[in-house]
Amino acid sequence: MAATVEGPELEAAAAAGDASEDSDAGSRALPFLGSNRLSLDLYPRGCQQLLHLCVQQPLQLLQVEFLRLSTHEDPQLLEATLAQLPQSLSCLRSLVLKGGQRRDTLGACLRGALTNLPAGLSGLAHLAHLDLSFNSLETLPACVLRMRGLGALLLSHNCLSELPEALGAIPALTFLAVTHNRLQTLPPALGALSTLQRLDLSQNLLDTLPPEIGGLGSLLELNLASNRLQSLPASLAGLRSLRLLVLHSNLLASVPAGLARLPFLTRLDLRDNQLRDLPPELLDAPFVRLQGNPLGEASPGAPSSPVAALIPEMPRLFLTSDLDSFPVTPRGCSVTLACGVRLQFPAGATATPITIRYRLLLPEPGLVPLGPHDALLSHVLELQPHGVAFQQDVGLWLLFTPPRARRCREVVVRTRNDNSWGDLETYLEEEAPQNGPPSFLRPVTVQLPLPSGITGLSLDRSRLHLLYWAPPAATWDDITAQVGLELTHLYARFQVTHFSWYWLWYTTKNCVGGLARKAWERLRLHRVNLIALQRRRDPEQVLLQCLPRNKVDATLRRLLERYRGPEPSDTVEMFEGEEFFAAFERGIDVDADRPDCVEGRICFVFYSHLKNVKEVYVTTALDREAQAVRGQVSFYRGAVPVQVPEEAEAARQRKGADALWMATLPIKLPRLRGSEGPRRGAGLSLAPLNLGDAETGFLTQSNLLSVAGRLGPDWPAVALHLGVSYRELQRIRHEFRDDLDGQIRHMLFSWAERQAGQPGAVGLLVQALEQSDRQDVAEEVRAVLELGRRKYQDGIQRTGLAPKDSALPGSSAPQPPEPAQA
Repeated sequence: MAATVEGPELEAAAAAGDASEDSDAGSRALPFLGSNRLSLDLYPRGCQQLLHLCVQQPLQLLQVEFLRLSTHEDPQLLEATLAQLPQSLSCLRSLVLKGGQRRDTLGACLRGALTNLPAGLSGLAHLAHLDLSFNSLETLPACVLRMRGLGALLLSHNCLSELPEALGAIPALTFLAVTHNRLQTLPPALGALSTLQRLDLSQNLLDTLPPEIGGLGSLLELNLASNRLQSLPASLAGLRSLRLLVLHSNLLASVPAGLARLPFLTRLDLRDNQLRDLPPELLDAPFVRLQGNPLGEASPGAPSSPVAALIPEMPRLFLTSDLDSFPVTPRGCSVTLACGVRLQFPAGATATPITIRYRLLLPEPGLVPLGPHDALLSHVLELQPHGVAFQQDVGLWLLFTPPRARRCREVVVRTRNDNSWGDLETYLEEEAPQNGPPSFLRPVTVQLPLPSGITGLSLDRSRLHLLYWAPPAATWDDITAQVGLELTHLYARFQVTHFSWYWLWYTTKNCVGGLARKAWERLRLHRVNLIALQRRRDPEQVLLQCLPRNKVDATLRRLLERYRGPEPSDTVEMFEGEEFFAAFERGIDVDADRPDCVEGRICFVFYSHLKNVKEVYVTTALDREAQAVRGQVSFYRGAVPVQVPEEAEAARQRKGADALWMATLPIKLPRLRGSEGPRRGAGLSLAPLNLGDAETGFLTQSNLLSVAGRLGPDWPAVALHLGVSYRELQRIRHEFRDDLDGQIRHMLFSWAERQAGQPGAVGLLVQALEQSDRQDVAEEVRAVLELGRRKYQDGIQRTGLAPKDSALPGSSAPQPPEPAQA
């Protein structure tokens, strides 16, 4: 039990790392503190910095909820720092005490110095997340078992050989990860964790599971990969909530038949086991992975079975991994190590499954004797266990070319037996020309960006999948479990030894089932409705929107106080990111220059999480004083075509699986009575404006009308920022009382006429909009200006006043990324 350090002892401990620190060191540590997060794991002397903060006790420290601290520190200083947490960070919700920031000479992550925790840490009443990965824990600290509010506990990459029975008494635990440890058994009390949803026990030494594990009624994901399991308890069939069950790389000869009846199971990974027979329900299930099993192989004296023909073979994919071991089964395997060595184990090389471990040793003169004409081409590779006798010849290749290879007369591979070295028989082999994708002399690192809004810190690895496709095959394979994915803050990296297709996929679902294309369609295809509404005060202002079916009713309830229109269109299926456009027909056209308007057609790109809404002004060339104009707006898929059908009936006749036409909604512009005139210009002198200039961009009459229609009740703030006096503002309100639109238009056009011909007027308008918190309208004005600059540039190029290769700064748009083909 660690004693609490207070007063002078605390200050002495804080100054132990560097006696030169002065009294304001705590304030200099404050830059590490961002909002309610304190990240000191990547900074030197993180414990010392935290102790100084505890001495100073700044107000920000009381608000910290997330703390990250490296355990590559002096053990005594680390213990003294952790003892202060309950008093100084009483609101702590997440505590990350990880090693692994440092690496040895071979690049492997080093474990931290943490072997225990102070008993006082159980006083962190709000702690819900505890990460103790990459440390040297041999037993679970007792204080962890008293943290009643703990929801997530991460213990990966430690030295745990068992888990205590008291672990089953943590009532709120939902996530437990104990990967890469030395667990041989599990406590029966583990089945009492009624709230547990994710359990990861991969990369351990488990050979049996307690029957009580079937009591985990809330469990969604269970990972038991790379253990020594020979059988499974029948109680696993009681995990009725289970969706993901990973059991690859074990010694299983059979699985309980009840697994086929789990109602929500979407992935069952049974690769690389000793399965010779399976229930028919599992053999036919598309979510079951069975590669690497001797299914259908006849045991001695048993009749042959054709089941093996039903099991697809794994693709010949050579991917490196950060693991230090790999399984070898009687079926054989081909393994590429990160050090540039490929091992080929033919079928029948071993009669029983074994696990091969490897490590690299630095070449030392005493370890590797070299003659006067010898050159060392690689590090020393040690394979364990020693003394294994294989029944077939095992192949070994170096995947890199030695320096001046053409001048090397001989390459020798030496092996050590007891204390003597011997030469293996080697020969040079001419590499045949390859018709497929090229191989590499060294593995190539592929780096792919993580999805937008996802970082390596917030990533849920269960939702990240790496899919592989080798033409001419017609399927994608999920190879996430076979590859050592290295995650940084913004990227995911992995290594390959040949070109092919790789797809990094982050999904909101828990796993990828079936073919990737079907999964994509199932997850990303939406049923949407199209809406066209007209403003009640001004029918020439039309709101267009495309939104998922489940959002239609709520959106209409919110909009119908200010807008009116037809019922939403019939349901249409649309992909995420699909482009479509709206075309006004039958005498109605768009009354503005917009960057998203091409030949009178408004372009959209559908995203389910966005509003997909656009407000436009429409006009007509027909005489509205004689009668109302009854037009329509039609929605079409894909890019804007050369010609849009003027009649929706023609589009309906061509409607099919790939039809461009999606929907048509009526638009009615009412008759103008007498001298009523256009409402948007009522009472205003609409002389041509000269606001801005052609080179930097200008605003037309229609542009200002569009801005006026967007301001609403915010117009007084915009007017004051434009320099309109308060007396004039009150006069406009009185003159156009009960007419909000008239107030806005009069203010804006009066100001614009006074600014005509003066430089900087457009910039003043944009600044006033931003100061009034109308960034949306300011962005629209900027888009109009950019469109004007583009048109001006095109014009001077056509007249020969500028070289054809000239371009405006920032005018080139980034191209969309192509599929990641490595």
